[in-house]
Amino acid sequence: MADLETRELRYFVAVAEELHFGRAAARLGIAQPPLSRAIRQLERRLGVQLLDRDRRGAALTEAGRVLLGEARVALDAVAAAERRTRRAGERSLVLVTKAGASHELLRRLLDALASEPGAPPVEVLLCEVGEQAHRLRDGQADVAIMHRPYDDLAGFDTADLCVEGQVAILPAAHPLAAREQLTLADVSDVPGLPIARWPRLDGTYPDGPGPEVRTQSQLAQLVALGKCLLVIPASSRAWQWPEHVAVPVVDAPDVTTVIAWPRSSHSQAIAALVRSASSVADGSA
Repeated sequence: MADLETRELRYFVAVAEELHFGRAAARLGIAQPPLSRAIRQLERRLGVQLLDRDRRGAALTEAGRVLLGEARVALDAVAAAERRTRRAGERSLVLVTKAGASHELLRRLLDALASEPGAPPVEVLLCEVGEQAHRLRDGQADVAIMHRPYDDLAGFDTADLCVEGQVAILPAAHPLAAREQLTLADVSDVPGLPIARWPRLDGTYPDGPGPEVRTQSQLAQLVALGKCLLVIPASSRAWQWPEHVAVPVVDAPDVTTVIAWPRSSHSQAIAALVRSASSVADGSA
């Protein structure tokens, strides 16, 4: 059997998502008859029926549902490969990190790289919580500053940069803000001051009374107003406002800051950036 073509996969995904050949053809900018022929040809080559058709539209078979998931992954991988290839030709790097995270470490890393002869320019892309892995996988970024155990590191190579404790960010007027240290028990059930809820890796939120947050500006405002608190790595407190106080949480699990890059990468520029990051981490830069 001949290999599947990206054109066939794009055609199938459009039909599978629209569940209507006419709408899929309009979305693809082609006529409906050649689209229908292409899907039938794909079914013949695979030896399975992908769609149940009737006058109202189409429905996916079990085989069609499997191909839809696989086709999306394959097309995303092709698009990411194209972006990475184009980026490699530009001889520059994009580093993605959460806004406000590891500020001092990032500054030292960029300074160390800039001191290297022939070092590539680095663009820093600031994103919201949980976006680094997505941007690294789809080729929008070359390397990322991420945190274990909170970020999704599956499929990446990583180098550890630092290990640190966590702090509670509290409204300055709250009684807990006067404490020298806290425990997780101290902050887990504070009346009227719930822990803010960040999205999980799959985009859903954990259960709980705290507000759902996605951006640091939203979070900063809510903490300043006395609506919530949060527990974060100590280095991420660089963004805190005068209305906030950071108190160490002594029994919170340590957080490891890592630099991550695609496991398949052979880029010399990425290797140079990782070496610079490692030299910063071990204090040689």
